[in-house]
Amino acid sequence: MIDDTQVADPIEDHATDSVEATSEASEAVTLKPILVVKRNGAETDEVFVVNNPTVIGRFDPTVGPIDIDLGALPEGVYVSRKHAKIYSDDAGAWRIQDLGSSNGTFVLTSDFEKVEDAELADGTEIALGNARFVFHLS
Repeated sequence: MIDDTQVADPIEDHATDSVEATSEASEAVTLKPILVVKRNGAETDEVFVVNNPTVIGRFDPTVGPIDIDLGALPEGVYVSRKHAKIYSDDAGAWRIQDLGSSNGTFVLTSDFEKVEDAELADGTEIALGNARFVFHLS
């Protein structure tokens, strides 16, 4: 005769394992940052994926590769060859750093503020020279 108290319920065990695996997977999911070009006060469908770190500028053979090349944008003429870098710091916060650009890196707070290094949050509007973007975590 089998003692019911010693038989494990396989369905119950698998359900617990599934819940634990799901919560671990959701903790491991990270949001992918993007830059959306903004023109005439509205976001456009021009989107650039941001990796960690990402150098933004215009390609020039003497400077080397650029992660996000803004040379094709009409506003690109005001962007330095190595204008800014977006990166995630040790605490996991996303930041933008000016790389010595000619026309500056700006973050919109109550007004555009020229920055050397600033934290970015979802929805932060930035300007690189005359080019405007919205930083999103998607």
